[in-house]
Amino acid sequence: MTDLVVRRLLVDMAQPIARHWCDGDPFRTALFNALSMSFPVGEQFFIDSVRNGLQALPADRQERFRTEVQGFIGQEATHRRLHTLYNAHLESLGLVNEWESSARERLAQMHGLDPRHALGITAANEHFTAIMADWMLRNPEMLGTRDVRLATLWLWHSAEESEHKSTAFDLYQALGGNHEWRVTWFRRITTIFLMDTLKQTVRNLRRDGTLWQWRTWKSAATTLFGKRGLVRWTWRPWRAYFREDFHPSQQDSQASRRWLEVNADRYRPVAG
Repeated sequence: MTDLVVRRLLVDMAQPIARHWCDGDPFRTALFNALSMSFPVGEQFFIDSVRNGLQALPADRQERFRTEVQGFIGQEATHRRLHTLYNAHLESLGLVNEWESSARERLAQMHGLDPRHALGITAANEHFTAIMADWMLRNPEMLGTRDVRLATLWLWHSAEESEHKSTAFDLYQALGGNHEWRVTWFRRITTIFLMDTLKQTVRNLRRDGTLWQWRTWKSAATTLFGKRGLVRWTWRPWRAYFREDFHPSQQDSQASRRWLEVNADRYRPVAG
């Protein structure tokens, strides 16, 4: 079991966001903005999946997960709220969130299905967010230094994603979810997540007018495939999910714990 603490992040999301807040880098700004656009609808789905998964367990087995599920829901609800504020600023910059509408249409098709499918989807997404979170925590320079508030938001979010990366996975297994369906959903989510990230990032760059600038493509190559690039960094932990004996706890969480310890003045615990 994981002791999940709900935290109130001490950042002012009322202040506007600069067009290229990530050290003037159009690509990294567009990529992080695209990811933020996916969070509110995605995190609501994760909350519903985990809540429904808990309720699907026999009453005598629910108590084992109840506290952890409450912490998971509290953390994800806080992420959803802050990224909703973040996304409102992006809208004022002229960016259009097309990812959210397409995600809503896909997720609506899950209504009425076995709760294990929703948990399988959630566990797959949580693995993606956890390995990306670890990359971000170990490479904070990718967030730049121009907007300390947004850098703090992303690193705090990353730390909590690493903290609760096992919750949906453990519920899936507790409900009898098997390896075959787990990796089937992971393959599907891999395709959907990567395509949606690519499409929304390109749309952001097109609306920003920087899609065909040399600096954009140079940054994309370095950010994704450089020595500490996202794709190179996450390849092995992504592949680990296909092992039959895989469990999220096998992935190192030291960067998450370290950030939460060093930056305790940037948040306030509100619940356990």
